[in-house]
Amino acid sequence: MLVLGRSQVEALLEMDALIDALASAMTDLSAGRASAPDRVAVTVPERDGFLAAMPGHVPSAGVLMSKLVSVFPHNGGTPVPTHQALIVAFDPHTGEPTALLDGTAITAARTAAGSALSARLLAREDASVLAVLGTGAQARSHAEAMCRVRAIRQIRVAGRDRTKAAALADELSAALRIPVEAAATWAEALDGADIAAATTHSVEPVIRRSWLTPGVHVTSVGFNPDGREIDDATIAEALVCVESRQAALAPFPAGSNDLLRPLRDGIITEEHVHAELGELLAGNKPGRSSDQQITLYKSVGVAVQDAAAAALVVAAARERSVGAEIGLE
Repeated sequence: MLVLGRSQVEALLEMDALIDALASAMTDLSAGRASAPDRVAVTVPERDGFLAAMPGHVPSAGVLMSKLVSVFPHNGGTPVPTHQALIVAFDPHTGEPTALLDGTAITAARTAAGSALSARLLAREDASVLAVLGTGAQARSHAEAMCRVRAIRQIRVAGRDRTKAAALADELSAALRIPVEAAATWAEALDGADIAAATTHSVEPVIRRSWLTPGVHVTSVGFNPDGREIDDATIAEALVCVESRQAALAPFPAGSNDLLRPLRDGIITEEHVHAELGELLAGNKPGRSSDQQITLYKSVGVAVQDAAAAALVVAAARERSVGAEIGLE
């Protein structure tokens, strides 16, 4: 069995290839060709954490795998990531375990790649100002990924800690070679933004309709079982797209409070979820209808995304003879 550590995974996983691989995986999921049941989880209440299992099968990519991911929000601000994961890949013909790899880097990359894919499909072609809400690993990966699908000329970063926002702004400016500034508030970062990437663990919405510019494309990947990132008014007005209706509207730990709460309160119906990414890609549902329309991609993370990423990493590792081989007998 091939074993790959985090630094190896990071070196092997290329963002442009990942965005394209996710497009294929999402199309397969919406068409019923791929399998990804709702994730299950055990909770660790004393740490507000949980450990989830996410199996997935994407036949077109020749990958069968399962991810174990822990989410421990109190790790924020420490050297230990809030999200940590392992992925085990299996031979789809025999079920034999074939690879064990770090899933923490894959989770960060595939989540951002999914948001970038949504921006490729839904953001205005001339979108150039990006607001990044949050200062963690997802904020970094989203800034990088969005620059792959639109000609971003300016980035604003906002977070609960202004010092962390300023540090991330400096880091991104050096890495991406474009102007990046730290905003004092969520509203300030969003003012005039063409794309808004929410990557927080906030209980209260960091995306509010009154803060948004007409025509903005919003992506939201944050997860907090006690809160939400997006207010009701934005959900009600936006063209809402998801990875999977089934996953997005499922109860904890699979679904999204951003959709479930306005659904519960009668603000929207299930039909308000306009499309899955795979339906947009296949041309079964239309995308943006005007330059003034607000579009929204609410991500909950589905296993076919991890499967597509793992397939890329394992293939690249075998091609370049990277990683260690171990026996299980």
